[in-house]
Amino acid sequence: MSSAIMQNAIKPIPTAIGGKGIYLTIRDNTTGEVRTILDTNSGAAVSSIGHGDEEIRQAMKDAVDNVIYTFPAIAGNEASEKLAQFLIDQGKGAFAAAIFTGSGSESVENAMKIIRKYHFENGEPQRVKFISRKQSYHGFTIGAFSIGDNNRKIVSAPILLPPEQTPKVSQVYPYRNQLPEESLEQYKDRLLAELDEAFQAAGPDTVCAFVAETVTGSTFGCQTPPPGYLDGCREICHKYGALFFLDEVMSGCGRMGSFNAWEKYMDGAGPDIQTNGKTLGAGYVSIASVLIGTKIMDLFKAKNAALECGQTYHSHSFNCEVALKVQEKVQREKLIENINVVGGYLGEQLEALNHNLIGQVRGSGGFWAIEFVKDKATKEPFDPEYDFGGKFSKKFFENGAYSLTSKGSIDGKRGEHTVFSPAFSITREEVDTIVALVKKTLDELEAEL
Repeated sequence: MSSAIMQNAIKPIPTAIGGKGIYLTIRDNTTGEVRTILDTNSGAAVSSIGHGDEEIRQAMKDAVDNVIYTFPAIAGNEASEKLAQFLIDQGKGAFAAAIFTGSGSESVENAMKIIRKYHFENGEPQRVKFISRKQSYHGFTIGAFSIGDNNRKIVSAPILLPPEQTPKVSQVYPYRNQLPEESLEQYKDRLLAELDEAFQAAGPDTVCAFVAETVTGSTFGCQTPPPGYLDGCREICHKYGALFFLDEVMSGCGRMGSFNAWEKYMDGAGPDIQTNGKTLGAGYVSIASVLIGTKIMDLFKAKNAALECGQTYHSHSFNCEVALKVQEKVQREKLIENINVVGGYLGEQLEALNHNLIGQVRGSGGFWAIEFVKDKATKEPFDPEYDFGGKFSKKFFENGAYSLTSKGSIDGKRGEHTVFSPAFSITREEVDTIVALVKKTLDELEAEL
């Protein structure tokens, strides 16, 4: 057993010993076998440029010569300033400042603190509630777990923020929750009415923010918002004096085929505050961000108030310099445009399988999910005890590919899905290989039923 525990303290996991593009070379630590597999998830929606990129490896070596560590309360650094300006420039005027953390969870925690401090400085210290959605995921830390809603938080529940401080509204999930007689627009309106009612029930002047994943991530997989939904959420937040907080740790920085995921789904301005991660550093450095809206920064400047978000390794010069090189490469080589087109092709090919065990294929750009079903006509999920998702993941891996498979898609207990989030550099030929392996795996599992 490895002494470096990654996730499971008992089950041995392979060791990655190399990688190139969307392929990983791994060693089985039980048998010693070395294999090359397709990384259809780029880890967990992390990579944009693929594994083993020589240009970024060289950029990392060059960045070593420029490292200057400063505690954020004492001095900044040029690398973080340049990266912040790059992200602000992509924000369509929504953002005025950025801070950089080590992970998406850490960014969510800091966004929550900034939101709280905003209302405190604005003379509304009673605003302490975060409304969020069912079946959501915002990270592994205490605050992030509290505003999330998934089966991974059960053990930690007794030490989280109390439920009355983190009320939940329904997730966007038309495949399961849109009524037969409803149009998509009517379903959207029903969700917005529920959010408005949640503000009123909580006490509108006690809510500091509504937070949502722009596109749902791992909990039930790649659900895009219906037209008008995000703009409606923003309008309700502002009606009651709260902030609109979008979590794009998984779906942002190009993953959906636009730099900010919300660009595809909002007609108006963006959120008041946003978190990013994953593809920001593309796996080459540990970095995530909080993008702070103009309204928030204007208040802090007017009050001459500190954001109180500087931690030891925030905005580290090495991480920021490498992340900027990653983003510049993505922009120069038009990789966001590539994942929008080739990722769309991936979605089309997965849908074209029309397999008996596929209930729905959903997503956009480079972010797609398959929801598995036992019965396609009735949408009946597999019995959780059967662990179909686990069987798919194991068989898919044996067949030469990795995807991110999760259980509890429907309500935290029932339903299973798998996610595909490849590097932005993926080709059509590689998509064809992935889809062929998906079909082979599903056919083999169906034969076992």
